[in-house]
Amino acid sequence: MVPRALRYRETVRTAVIIPAFNEAQALPAVLSSLSDQVPDHDVVVIDDGSTDATARVARDGGATCLSLPFNLGIGGALRLGFRHVVDQGYDRAYQFDADGQHEPSQIPVLLAALDGADMVVGSRFGSHTGYRVGWGRNLAMGLLRRLVGHLSGQKFTDTSSGFRAFGRPVLQLFASEYPVEYMDSVEALILATGRGFRVVEVPVSMGDRRAGRPSNRNLRLVYHFVRVLIVLLAGSHRRPAQTS
Repeated sequence: MVPRALRYRETVRTAVIIPAFNEAQALPAVLSSLSDQVPDHDVVVIDDGSTDATARVARDGGATCLSLPFNLGIGGALRLGFRHVVDQGYDRAYQFDADGQHEPSQIPVLLAALDGADMVVGSRFGSHTGYRVGWGRNLAMGLLRRLVGHLSGQKFTDTSSGFRAFGRPVLQLFASEYPVEYMDSVEALILATGRGFRVVEVPVSMGDRRAGRPSNRNLRLVYHFVRVLIVLLAGSHRRPAQTS
């Protein structure tokens, strides 16, 4: 009998979805590392209205590049990516940052957990990861963890992680209903768990961005934090019942 792991590798088509906004500096190294580590995975870069050479760099690096005419934000870019991989018939996909924070060596950890789950979140705060954030951000993330836990009935240590893997049923859901506002990752957890999908976490290692600068600023972060609290609380009163 052929080992299950071998059958899985031979039959499953896997896509890498990379939302990118002005990441021309960091993207070449990211694409190169993916080519080295997972050459059989198809890379899809969503150029989210960049004003630099992100699209050209993506194509030069061998990726499929879908360019948006203007910046929609990470949620809108991801929804386009999900729609593309569903239309192209991929069985699974994972989200990967364009700035170099995600480690290609951790991809097998994420995908191994997907064999038995519908969606996997790579947690920066699991055992031995060593990831740290400032006290203000830590407080906000702690509040979100509590709220998501209350609404989903499930404990998550990293509700805002962008390192995630998805089976095809979740990809199909997110292709049409993925949240397009900032903190989309938090709302996506509520959406997936509320539809009865099995969502699990695994601890992963992450690094620092290789180039460029983060787009978040304190006032913007506060605004979106308040907004997502309102959205989640309001949505908790109209969530569909989970399927058995």
